[in-house]
Amino acid sequence: MKKLFLVTVVILLAPSLLHTYPSVSVFPTGTTVFHPDKTWSGYTVFDTPGEGGTAVIDMNGNLVKRWTEVAGVPGPFRVLPGGYVLGGTNRRRPHQEVPELIQVNWDGEIVWKFDHTELVEEEGKEPRWMARQHHDWQREGSPVGYYSPEAEPLVDRGRTLILAHRNVLKPEITDKLLEDDYIVEVTWDGEIVWDWLASDHLDDFGFSGEARNAIYRHPNWNKNRGSADWLHINAMSYVGPNRWFDEGDERFHPDHIMWSSRETNIIGIIDRKGAIVWKMGPDYRDIPALAELGQIVGQHHPHIIPKGLPGAGNLLVFDNGGAAGYGAPNPTAPTGRGTARRAYSRVLEINPVTFEKVWEYAVAGQEQISFFSQYVSSAQRLLNGNTMITEGALGRIFEVTVEKEIVWEYINPYYATDPNRTNRIFRAHRVPYDWVPQLERPAEAAVIPPPNEEFRVIPSR
Repeated sequence: MKKLFLVTVVILLAPSLLHTYPSVSVFPTGTTVFHPDKTWSGYTVFDTPGEGGTAVIDMNGNLVKRWTEVAGVPGPFRVLPGGYVLGGTNRRRPHQEVPELIQVNWDGEIVWKFDHTELVEEEGKEPRWMARQHHDWQREGSPVGYYSPEAEPLVDRGRTLILAHRNVLKPEITDKLLEDDYIVEVTWDGEIVWDWLASDHLDDFGFSGEARNAIYRHPNWNKNRGSADWLHINAMSYVGPNRWFDEGDERFHPDHIMWSSRETNIIGIIDRKGAIVWKMGPDYRDIPALAELGQIVGQHHPHIIPKGLPGAGNLLVFDNGGAAGYGAPNPTAPTGRGTARRAYSRVLEINPVTFEKVWEYAVAGQEQISFFSQYVSSAQRLLNGNTMITEGALGRIFEVTVEKEIVWEYINPYYATDPNRTNRIFRAHRVPYDWVPQLERPAEAAVIPPPNEEFRVIPSR
């Protein structure tokens, strides 16, 4: 019995082997590293795979709440002050979208709902109003959706910015049906008061002739959906109050909207007239400062760090790597899609005016692939200056200091029930303990793992 107990402790405390050796089959889950004196403590909120819902854990990895009512396509699912949770539900398969965006209270009761982006007609079904929401939304008061002492999301009023889909035919883009990205802003009562359709602004994206040709022929067609997800916008937020606008740069007006197109490697800001007023990509060689920064590939969660947090005004982005972008065909991208490629990830903090790199989290040398999530993922700046990173493809969330020391790490133990058995996380965020008044502040205990070279699984007898 003593031997079994020791093995259990080692497995629970050992640092994640998964992020270092992606092919391993045995590794610990839950909280694997925790230095309470170096972290910004609170509850961590994340989506669990499949239809598993929204999970809330404490710093020691204990599950303190799970809403199965709020589940669906990649979120985000966020806890709001007062113990509310807001996110999509009832995924509309095979589409990567949900019919409804809902806010529920601690007991799972719906207190707000939006489902009126489009009246959808499907063969053999009655017409139905749907939100068609996917990948992102923002509630007024919190421009980027995570905690800042100067930005608190409204819970019983205010506007909501929603990233949605709309199917359109645009012969100047392609002869195939587009599943286009459509942004709407709605009142608390569900009235759409502003909208923007991406395909209306083709000439503003900066595509080369080769890229336009590749998009026309191979615009990320999905046979099951019968449409082409040509841009795949995966993040969208308000710019929010910032020093650049305070200093007179109108491009960074707080009401402007930043978005991220995964398929094209573009990060952009649009004004309320719909024009793209600021942009990075698609080709990062076009501007010397961006060329020095290096090509961003398949990025997720770019946003302006909110006022009240260290680095406020800078751009924070999870630069995934993998393959993305349109251009001239080459041996690894024969259709001209996925022409930019890189087999590791990095988190970048960038001055959005000069494009100078302010801070970076990455793994150096031949071990670069040990930090790699080719899809999903995010980064959040915390009040103490640390950054919480979601390495989503591997189900890993971790907090690092400015000096890049890992002071908290968590491996998702919740797996999808489908044959893929993924524990992936789309996006995680941390909230203060007092945002959840239904729970007593939890006790915290340090988690100090043994060296990996001492990690052993003792054979059964």
